[in-house]
Amino acid sequence: MERKKIHLEYLLNATSKSILWAAISTPTGLEGWFADRVQSDDKTVSFFWGKTERRDAEIIAVRACSFIRFRWLDDENPREYFELKMTNSELTNDFVLEITDFASVDEDSDLRELWESQVDTLRRTCGF
Repeated sequence: MERKKIHLEYLLNATSKSILWAAISTPTGLEGWFADRVQSDDKTVSFFWGKTERRDAEIIAVRACSFIRFRWLDDENPREYFELKMTNSELTNDFVLEITDFASVDEDSDLRELWESQVDTLRRTCGF
């Protein structure tokens, strides 16, 4: 099945770099919007949803206050990842959350809807 890279951008009315960075890069921050529970041991991160779903990812790249890139350990393609990146809009001085992920062609719209929902939760949780 053919897969493609998806790049999404969300303007956040956030002026605090440290609050946004904590929300996308720490277990506590990720628990607020991405997963129900998150455990980390520096390189490996376990994400839990509900009572039974668990996925493990390794952090394959990180630059403080810029981006964090994860690779699912159960992913068949070692080149695929998901990345959460924060940039600053020079126009509004607000932050933009850029998300890069991969999906099969027939799952494209579902993945976009999932990220839209997750980012809405992030906005509510962090007051963006």
